[in-house]
Amino acid sequence: MNHGRVVKVSGPLVVAEGMADADMFDVVRVGEQGLIGEILEMRGDVASIQVYEETAGLGPGAKVISTGVPLSVELGPGMIESIYDGIQRPLTELLKISGPNITRGINAHPLSREKKWTFEPTVSVGDEVGEGDVIGTVQETSLVTIKIMVPFGIKGRVKEIKSGDFTVEEVVCVVDTENGPKGITMMQKWPVRRGRPYKEKLVPEMPLLTGQRVIDTLFPIAKGGVAAVPGPFGSGKTVVQHQLAKWADADIVVYIGCGERGNEMTDVLMEFPELKDPKSGEPLMKRTVLIANTSDMPVAAREASIYTGITIAEYYRDMGYSVALMADSTSRWAEALREMSGRLEEMPGEEGYPAYLSSRLAQFYERAGRVITLGKDGREGAISAIGAVSPPGGDISEPVSQATLRIVKVFWNLDYALAYARHFPAINWLLSYSLYVDRLSKWYEENVSKDFPAMRSETMKLLQEEAELQEIVQLVGVDALSAEDRLKLEACKSIREDYLHQNAFHDIDTYTSLNKQYKMLRLILEYYRQGMAALKEGADFNELAKLPVREQIGRIKYTEEKDFDQRYEEVLNELTDSIQKLVNKGGAQDD
Repeated sequence: MNHGRVVKVSGPLVVAEGMADADMFDVVRVGEQGLIGEILEMRGDVASIQVYEETAGLGPGAKVISTGVPLSVELGPGMIESIYDGIQRPLTELLKISGPNITRGINAHPLSREKKWTFEPTVSVGDEVGEGDVIGTVQETSLVTIKIMVPFGIKGRVKEIKSGDFTVEEVVCVVDTENGPKGITMMQKWPVRRGRPYKEKLVPEMPLLTGQRVIDTLFPIAKGGVAAVPGPFGSGKTVVQHQLAKWADADIVVYIGCGERGNEMTDVLMEFPELKDPKSGEPLMKRTVLIANTSDMPVAAREASIYTGITIAEYYRDMGYSVALMADSTSRWAEALREMSGRLEEMPGEEGYPAYLSSRLAQFYERAGRVITLGKDGREGAISAIGAVSPPGGDISEPVSQATLRIVKVFWNLDYALAYARHFPAINWLLSYSLYVDRLSKWYEENVSKDFPAMRSETMKLLQEEAELQEIVQLVGVDALSAEDRLKLEACKSIREDYLHQNAFHDIDTYTSLNKQYKMLRLILEYYRQGMAALKEGADFNELAKLPVREQIGRIKYTEEKDFDQRYEEVLNELTDSIQKLVNKGGAQDD
């Protein structure tokens, strides 16, 4: 072990000399209390260390010990249902040890060393195994089966394989390698700043379904895709993230609360154990890992929390799972980068952020994706990363938002004006975009309906034309518009209020299946198409606008899935009959 001593303390930055044998990104222990830190910079034998705990009371001369290993996470059974801090310390264990306020220098194993897990082997003695091959399984929760994989760097023939109950540290398999026998436990360690290897990266071709109509229909994200949710304070970023965590079509959810307000993080921690998984009826927590790093925790740990979260997500991806990763919010992470960069006296970039802000963001988002994993069976896994961005004052021209937009392919722009008008989710349909739309069109045609992509295009066109018409209305009033344009405004009002507006706290409206989304939108567009045809036949616009069936179209979103198809047919038939009566009435008056 390498010993040094502190020569300078500047908030979370500690400078130590006598560290010639240490390496970049080594984890160190600082002072009598053994505070956890990581080496950020080396100049000769002088190391600059970011300490992940409060440094009050630390002074020059304090001892610094390098562990000789980079910041790593423990990966294995026991992570699901856990709540970790930014450096993977289990908060529930820390609570038992030190009470509600975490004592400095305290440490606890991320994975329990006492708990035994039932290991069921999937290989036999004499089998050839290599990196990423599955040697056995563990039923971690009722929803998640952990695949125990051969660690990176081990290849050979199985010499011994066990079956039964073991702790994560006990050897369950011995492999004869070129360098002699190697024991494999159920736990792996992996450095957080290094992406886990895979065989091949695939093109994203299917959507990550979320049950949120504005997302699935207008601005879909692909499985293995990356999205950004920027928006000002109070525009509903966290609720959108919660909705995606609850309803996204993923096997595992990793939620990183990075520098979030404590009360919001408390909501997540209290809410998730109560939530029911829509697919299985089990608590959602049984497939969730939470990383809580609130705004009052040491700023340096925010920087690590993003990497901790993505490494845990990669571990489940390597088993062949689809993982949804929520980072809330990357702006607070960038602020931590800026603070540490300032203390290191690096040359500041735009708005004081370090010059490497863009490359760090890219390193994080590029670890998402759909891949063929290592191992003989060629499992397919995916990480879909959704990062919230909190630009000061809602100004997305600031560096973090702009750097994020250059990397991500989906941009859900949260609008304060929509939020103020109580329209949630407050995703602005004129400013948002998804670059996956064309690639996903084939999937929508095959799995929903041939005309679904065309309906999406028609909806977007109508909403854009509505924005232009609204400008005319503000100048000369609605009465100056033609009947056709006024019908267009009525149809767009239905799209906005009945379709895009979705109540996250309503038992039925909180989630909408793709079948229901397609038919809801089709009803509104049928009203517009049949209405336009009726106007040409001489129907009266005012009567078209006041049709009683329009209220039924608006309320159909509160119909349960099991009754929806029948209700849809009833409303569609009533719509057609109502408009036909108006056409007949108009024709009779003309006669």
